[in-house]
Amino acid sequence: MKGHSKMCSYVTQQNATDLLREHAIGMLTAGIDVKQPFCATGMNAAVRATVRMGIYTGAKVYFVHEGYQGLVDGGDNIKLATWESVSMMLHLGGTVIGSARCMDFKEKWGRLKAACNLVKLGITNLCVIGGDGSLTGANQFRSEWSELLADLTKGGKISAEEAKRSSHLNIVGMVGSIDNDFCGTDMTIGTDSALHRIIEVVDAITTTAQSHQRTFILEVMGRHCGYLALVTALACGADWVFIPEMPPEENWEEHLCKRLIARGSRLNVIILAEGAQDRNQKPITCDQVKNLVSKKLGFDTRSTILGHVQRGGTPSAFDRILGSRMGVDAVMALLEATPETPACVVSLSGNMAVRLPLMECVQVVSYTPMPHQTVLFPLLLLIKSFQNNWDTYKMLAHVTPPKMKSNINIAIINVGAPCAGMNAAVRAAVRVGIIQGHQMLAVHDGFDGLANGQIEPIIWAQVGGWTGKGGSNLVQMLMPLSPCQAYLGGLELVTAREMYEELCIPMVVIPATVSNNVPGSDFSIGADTALNTITMTCDRIKQSAAGTKRRVFIIETMGGYCGYLATMAALSSGADDAYIYEEPFHIRDLELNVEHLIEKMKTSVKRGLILRNSNANENYTTQFLYNLYSEEGKGTFDCRMNVLGHMQQGGTPTPFDRNFGTKMGSKSVLWLTDKLKECYRHGRIFANMPDSACVLGMKKRSLVFQPLASLKDDTDFEHRIPKTEWWLKLRPILKILAKYDTVEMDTSEVAAMEHVIKKTGLVKGGKM
Repeated sequence: MKGHSKMCSYVTQQNATDLLREHAIGMLTAGIDVKQPFCATGMNAAVRATVRMGIYTGAKVYFVHEGYQGLVDGGDNIKLATWESVSMMLHLGGTVIGSARCMDFKEKWGRLKAACNLVKLGITNLCVIGGDGSLTGANQFRSEWSELLADLTKGGKISAEEAKRSSHLNIVGMVGSIDNDFCGTDMTIGTDSALHRIIEVVDAITTTAQSHQRTFILEVMGRHCGYLALVTALACGADWVFIPEMPPEENWEEHLCKRLIARGSRLNVIILAEGAQDRNQKPITCDQVKNLVSKKLGFDTRSTILGHVQRGGTPSAFDRILGSRMGVDAVMALLEATPETPACVVSLSGNMAVRLPLMECVQVVSYTPMPHQTVLFPLLLLIKSFQNNWDTYKMLAHVTPPKMKSNINIAIINVGAPCAGMNAAVRAAVRVGIIQGHQMLAVHDGFDGLANGQIEPIIWAQVGGWTGKGGSNLVQMLMPLSPCQAYLGGLELVTAREMYEELCIPMVVIPATVSNNVPGSDFSIGADTALNTITMTCDRIKQSAAGTKRRVFIIETMGGYCGYLATMAALSSGADDAYIYEEPFHIRDLELNVEHLIEKMKTSVKRGLILRNSNANENYTTQFLYNLYSEEGKGTFDCRMNVLGHMQQGGTPTPFDRNFGTKMGSKSVLWLTDKLKECYRHGRIFANMPDSACVLGMKKRSLVFQPLASLKDDTDFEHRIPKTEWWLKLRPILKILAKYDTVEMDTSEVAAMEHVIKKTGLVKGGKM
């Protein structure tokens, strides 16, 4: 539906100020009906972005401390926010404005007090970060706003003029929850950070378990949603996973014991979601599984309930960027809101921020399944993605390879520099290939190894435990897994088919590079790990300046000519700017940046952070920028330079890269299997059609196979980057949040609000 009036294609500070003039925004992180206040790591990024975007548009923005309780109590709980008040908070977990359980807001007298407090301050826009309960409360508040104003006027609490100025209340929601159980968004704020905490623990436990030959059972959070448990199981190659959506079959105890015995491993890992249950809806507990394994098998077994450690810690780069994007779009939604506009929730769909009717999302999440249903309703809406994750896990959880054999050989080759997540893709490809009955081959030393015959079989056991290992276990290991070199090499192989019939075989390229510069894919394996490495390094660098004021850091990142890492790291670390090749800059731009930092040093935030992509400009090098800033800032600030180098390619893979690599590797081999069958003619394989050589890429929400040849027009071969890059649309957010004036931001992609129910095919009665 067209829930919003049509937006202007671009928003500037002037037209935004015209839209929101004389209206104030209240910002709260809430929890109403939970047993204890909740928080999700990454909320502070959303708070920061909402405050700064609101101030950029000319609005007053107020912190509402302690959630709805602060809204009811008023007074010092509602304070005016400033630009500086949200500095140095991106790296902090939880929420700096607090969240408290509030039963008062569930009563009408509590909502009357809250309404009075808002009217007195002229707050007519409310931005709420919370779960379904918090957002439902906000919508109820809005729906009875007129009634509340009438009661307050009648009781003499507010004047008729005050009621007129605050005649309607606009509501926008953002979902903060580690459970990722809210319908309408691919990821909720806090989920990725929670996965980081879980995987850190799993990696640590894996080390001790291998040393002592133990079985570990780990219970993770998620309420009634098994997302955290399932993704963790995929990321660590767990032996068994219990999730509420997929109750185990009857006699699961016997099947579990058989699997553990058959593996014969020194290490066994079992992941259990806190809401796990059997097919009779009887809870399955950590102690129950521990007692089963230790008593029936005699294994040395330990159990660990991770608890609230999953909610804390430093936010991941993804959650910081997600929170920042949602905060900016939340203010944009308020800019457009009218009394007829339904309250909306800002969501993530693929790589796009979208708006959905708040109550449609809540109603879908709140749906209670019938006793015979074993799949929770929110996941029915995401069944394709969830089912793919589940099917991939089940496939890779095979204990022993099947006995069936095909006459197909599949080679895996790593081309170019290694990156985190490659091993996960290789492991998945090898094991899925063996499950299909193929012989899997490893090619060492890239294309040189292929030419020189450095090829050897790789078996099931060889890739055990590879998921969490960084780099490439193959010595630079037909399925190229690599940076842009593999794409270019793949094109050459396709062209050579005309001369060499032996090359008429199916091929698939999996993007794997920290640079994220492969045409045909929004993301590459390894980029998320590199981004988190840069972000955490920037955090430490900024922290080092905490005691030394008036300092500016110039940091060089990798990426070749692709500015993805520099731009996204600048967003996640709160940098003042990022110089990249795709957005040309000149001496006047550098002069403006220096002037911007000189003005910044007059505020309470006396530090600066500038990122530069390695090949941003052949003349304005990192050393040149350091010299320029040092000279022009003399007497106002001093400068330091850091070239991060190859540390960006190392480290253990993030949960995203592990799972992305696993899904890409398994999907590639399944596609090759089908394509080989399709191309088998007269006792041999002959594949020369364009669609027999593809790049497997992520486009918005889907993994898509695209012919190598079809991507030529979208490729800048000289600079090895795609001609269209989705993340460039995020650069205005970086400028706005760094307090630059006259920034143009394209908002055309979020001009309409979608119906959740229509989008998902839901009809009345909860049937699909």
